[in-house]
Amino acid sequence: MFKKGTKLFSIFKNKCPKCHNGDFFTNPVTFNPKKVIKIHKNCPSCNLKYVIEPSFFFGAMYINYGLAVAIFVITFIISKVIFNQTFINSFIAIIVVSLLLSPIVLRLSRIIWINIFVAYDKDAVIKKND
Repeated sequence: MFKKGTKLFSIFKNKCPKCHNGDFFTNPVTFNPKKVIKIHKNCPSCNLKYVIEPSFFFGAMYINYGLAVAIFVITFIISKVIFNQTFINSFIAIIVVSLLLSPIVLRLSRIIWINIFVAYDKDAVIKKND
């Protein structure tokens, strides 16, 4: 399921969608707003240009919205049904969870967005010795 060559491998390992070798993001997950979604200009392994066109990642906002709504609903259901919290406590839980998961959701939305448009190519790796 998460083997090399699948979209899920690229998404959850934060690898280039074309070669699955190069890192997509320049930094690991962080709460620093300047570093959280900083990506390489090109793949270090296959030289794929990550920003395919200007404002390419604006479309990732739709993915981000869907992921955020899913997190809100799941958090609300868990806090209300399982922990039997009041509505106010449920909304506080939603705010806390969304703040804690926002860096992960931002990164996830970008990598999902580029994986929609770029397919895996097993022959895409550039040999460094040539």
